[in-house]
Amino acid sequence: MLSRRHLRIKVLQAIYAHFQGGGAEITRGEKQLLVSIDKILELIVYQLSFLIEMRDFSHNRIEESKKKFFPTEEDLNPNMRFVDNLLLKQVEDNREFRKMHDRLKINWSDEQGMVRKAYLELRDSSFFKKYLAQEDATYERDRDLIVKVIKKVLMDFELLEYYYESRSVFWAFDSYQTANLMLMKFLKTLKPSDNEFTPMPEMLKDEEGEEDRAFMIGLFRKTIANSDKYAVLIDEKARNWELERIALMDTILIKMALAELTEFPSIPVKVTLNEYIDISKYYSSAKSKVFINGILDKLIDDLREQKLIVKTGRGLME
Repeated sequence: MLSRRHLRIKVLQAIYAHFQGGGAEITRGEKQLLVSIDKILELIVYQLSFLIEMRDFSHNRIEESKKKFFPTEEDLNPNMRFVDNLLLKQVEDNREFRKMHDRLKINWSDEQGMVRKAYLELRDSSFFKKYLAQEDATYERDRDLIVKVIKKVLMDFELLEYYYESRSVFWAFDSYQTANLMLMKFLKTLKPSDNEFTPMPEMLKDEEGEEDRAFMIGLFRKTIANSDKYAVLIDEKARNWELERIALMDTILIKMALAELTEFPSIPVKVTLNEYIDISKYYSSAKSKVFINGILDKLIDDLREQKLIVKTGRGLME
């Protein structure tokens, strides 16, 4: 399931696209926002498929080695631990995975060079050699291996990341990393008793009675609807800055924070402040953290005095 931070980032990207597109119809932006969430699940399916393809590539190499004119003992009696990986077999048999895989028409036949490179990197890794050397094959060890493959091989496998970015605009920016993090989290929840009907991971969830979908759409709508009003507030506090010269991403982050502070009573002020400062580290300039923190601190004080920040719920009363 996507965390609230991931949802905020998706909203940030949608709002940025909205303003860069000249303020297109808001309903269109909402649809694109929801599509971007669905695309993460599709990317997870692609990653699972790629892992299975790496396993199949390994199997093919083993079969080819048996056909050598002078095969070695290792060629004739290969280590089949990875080929027989229980978790990958479980995923491959999953009905929902197969259905999505077929719908997406995933095919790696033209990308065998990339598959080979990923496999060779895995083959030469110390953690893979340790895995093959273990005497007993268990589901837990097989699952831990696949999580490590994602974390230590695929997470920084730029060739695969570029491949995805070229296939869909929704897979640009941080989608690749987000999908990998979600996939690792999902795999850790799987058990040997899970069967072919085990559902794929949910992208959205209910949290304290508030749907993530409602949170995203609400944040998107309220930020855009109050954009001009928030711009005036920012301008008043950024006295040494011309609003036109402030980075668009910084402005959007502050506007989103203002919408969250004033329109979402169940989210603590401190959480909102910390979230947008942290997001700015990755999506704006090096100086953005200090600027955004300073502006929001001033705005929060003013909004509290005007009683425009009203938080409800246990421990949230202002």
